[in-house]
Amino acid sequence: MVSHRYLGIILLIVFALGGCSSTRFVDYGEGYSAKKHKKPPANKTVVYHTVGKGDTLFSIAWEYGYDYRQVASWNGITKPYTIFPGQKLKVRPAVKSKNAKSVTNNKKKKPRVTQDKKTKSTGHKKNPKATRISWRWPARGTIIASFKSGDPARQGIDISGKLGQPVYAAATGKVVYSGNGLRGYGNLVIIKHDETYFSAYAHNNKIFVKENEVVKSGQRIADMGNSGTDRVMLHFEIRRNGRPSNPLKYLPKKGS
Repeated sequence: MVSHRYLGIILLIVFALGGCSSTRFVDYGEGYSAKKHKKPPANKTVVYHTVGKGDTLFSIAWEYGYDYRQVASWNGITKPYTIFPGQKLKVRPAVKSKNAKSVTNNKKKKPRVTQDKKTKSTGHKKNPKATRISWRWPARGTIIASFKSGDPARQGIDISGKLGQPVYAAATGKVVYSGNGLRGYGNLVIIKHDETYFSAYAHNNKIFVKENEVVKSGQRIADMGNSGTDRVMLHFEIRRNGRPSNPLKYLPKKGS
């Protein structure tokens, strides 16, 4: 009885920590055996994703935190980025073995470090509004959860509100996903604003836009709801080159 009670507590903790992160089944690649390993080896991170009904290249890339162009390149997919249910897609590049040349690994690692330093020195994070996108708030309400870098459950902000309250497009763009296939997001809309920036609107009650539809900034795209969560709210994300970015660094200050 005691063990069952603790098992229940553990499961509750796991689901609570899941938040908006993905828990979709994936293939860890050849050589991995669930019977022999309690968790995937460090050098066998997620490699493949089996396409399900309603999936798009954009939603899959969003789920794993990569730029859609990277996922397309890894799988030899070209425009218009058509994928099919049951198709197996690589969602993370294969890890080089220890026998691979260290020079090659260094070449791959250095650009990332250099890019991060350059981003800080140019002040992009401090002034993301330097982009041509004019952002606006997607809904009225109080922020009840803020962005936290590296936390899969806090990749955006949560805005409280009432059931049926309007949800607006935060900027002009094209709808690249409209559905409920991403676990933890409920009824979700993803908008592509340009080749760099995307925004997402989760937990909606109703969605009024379809995939490939062009929407204008301030257009009502959904009604606020509690799909995929335990309270009425809007979970809002902005991603730059596939990576989560703090929406508050882009949105205008309230009252301005």
